Amino acid sequence: MRVLLHACCGPCTVYPLEVLRKQGYEVEGHFYNPNIHPFREFKRRIKALVDFSEQKNFKVVIDRNYGLTEYLRQVVFHENMRCSICYDMRLEVVAERAAAEGFDAFTSTLLYSKYQRHTMIKEKSEALAQKFSVQFLYQDFREGWQQGIDESIAMDLYRQPYCGCIYSEQERYDKKMRKRNLSDC
Repeated sequence: MRVLLHACCGPCTVYPLEVLRKQGYEVEGHFYNPNIHPFREFKRRIKALVDFSEQKNFKVVIDRNYGLTEYLRQVVFHENMRCSICYDMRLEVVAERAAAEGFDAFTSTLLYSKYQRHTMIKEKSEALAQKFSVQFLYQDFREGWQQGIDESIAMDLYRQPYCGCIYSEQERYDKKMRKRNLSDC
């Protein structure tokens, strides 16, 4: 079974790829993340994913277009729904490609993070699976959180300190923002 894996970055790909391969899936990656800010961070994440893909013989298509403008056009004035909008943007591209190129299913490394909204990701992905007539493969990869961290450190991959968007960057470094509850995302 061929699976297209949306990859948000190299470190978050470590554990999901290992699990999927152990389960017998043929996995290819797709990097499409217009939310990442600033530009240098975007480039660092691409480099880390390329380094990882070379070390693990992992084929990955990387969209190198810096999509921040489009991301902001969709999110500004809807900041309380930014995660939902961001998931839509990224997962739709991957689901559409999976269907167009004959993959049996698609999934995402977002399901590895304990900071992402799994229920929302699952619901959106299931709707996209119906829209594009391709299966969504749900797996909760969070159980391998520490293992993925340890392996990415051992591989000397760049590890980012925030999800990638300009808002999460502010929350990461602005103590007043860290306390804010973003359950509406």
